Amino acid sequence: MDWSRYRFASIWDLAAPPGAVYRLLEQVEQYPQWWPQIREVTPVDDTSGTTRIRSLLPYDLVVTARERLRDPHAGVLEVALTGDLEGWARWTVTPHGTGSRATYEQDVEVRRRLMRVLAVPGRPVFLANHALMMRAGRRGLAARLEAV
Repeated sequence: MDWSRYRFASIWDLAAPPGAVYRLLEQVEQYPQWWPQIREVTPVDDTSGTTRIRSLLPYDLVVTARERLRDPHAGVLEVALTGDLEGWARWTVTPHGTGSRATYEQDVEVRRRLMRVLAVPGRPVFLANHALMMRAGRRGLAARLEAV
């Protein structure tokens, strides 16, 4: 097992139509307004940007995301990630009941040296940190959708 590799999947059921959810998720530069752990998004060009992320643990992750796929009809947003995390992340937004389901998938390898050194003993803490971040993101997006 590669202790520095992580595969995540989170499902967010939301009380808003898929189109509204997709439109907010594709506005990455606005994530810091509703997702507390996304501290900063700096555009690099029309299809990429650098993001600074910090959850409970006392360190920032800096990641550059480059668009790989943007398909509003399929509800898919996918990016390649480089920097402290290398790999990819994808949102898929689909109808679900009277609202929508936003599925977040991520497959990354940690490149940050300290996290690689602490890969085995720190893994449960890193997983819990990610789970807390995703819960806060879901709450923030739901509140943002209600306000729109």
